[in-house]
Amino acid sequence: MLDGRANQVILKSANEIEQMRPAGRMVAETLQELAQMVRPGVRLADLNTYVVQKYDRLGVTPTFVDYHGFPDTICASVNEQIVHGFATDRILQDGDILSIDHGATINGWVGDSAITVPVGTISPEAQRLIDVTRESLDAGIAVARVGVRKGDIGAAIQAVLEDAGYGVVRQYVGHGIGRAMHEPPSMPNFGQAGSGMIMRKGMVIALEPMATIGSPETVELDDGWTVRTKDGKLSAHFEHTMALREGEPPDVLTAWN
Repeated sequence: MLDGRANQVILKSANEIEQMRPAGRMVAETLQELAQMVRPGVRLADLNTYVVQKYDRLGVTPTFVDYHGFPDTICASVNEQIVHGFATDRILQDGDILSIDHGATINGWVGDSAITVPVGTISPEAQRLIDVTRESLDAGIAVARVGVRKGDIGAAIQAVLEDAGYGVVRQYVGHGIGRAMHEPPSMPNFGQAGSGMIMRKGMVIALEPMATIGSPETVELDDGWTVRTKDGKLSAHFEHTMALREGEPPDVLTAWN
């Protein structure tokens, strides 16, 4: 969903970061609610409808709807689907895994986050993929500090995934975020430590590792959006929006309570 904006990093003031906080909290709350709804027999479309009705009631703008023509409030990607899946009438089955990517806009500021959740009882292999992908995001957050280089963050994510034997998707990466969902800089989930731009106070970024059990090669489906693994093997996806602070760990705006 990158939109091709000019490569100009937009630093946020402390006040602007506070203005971003409600959107981040809304995304975190909504993803928690959706995760609790996921079970065998649930339709993907029902998850989307839940968000539509909630946001209509609260006056929140679902960021993804009509973004370059995307139809839904959530990206719902099942099993081998990596990202950008539609919330169709597909019914979740016991043993599936579901990646949910979601954004909300409040007062012009965007929050963006993603999770992968089990559907019923899943295989140990699928659970390990979920756990390690989440750990790779935690590793990226742990490294993300003012003064480090972009490659340090990507290398930390990559190391966790590849040490576990997983593929690192390269075509789809993290990004800056603010009044637009996708702002510079791009934030790859791979990289060389010590390389790339220096991270600065006021940068707000979304890190979002996407891992595969098999090959990291991807295929886009005929719908023009849904991306799956080329070899048909499982994929997982996690994402958080965070603000970089001087001398402190990042302020994760989409953290769960």
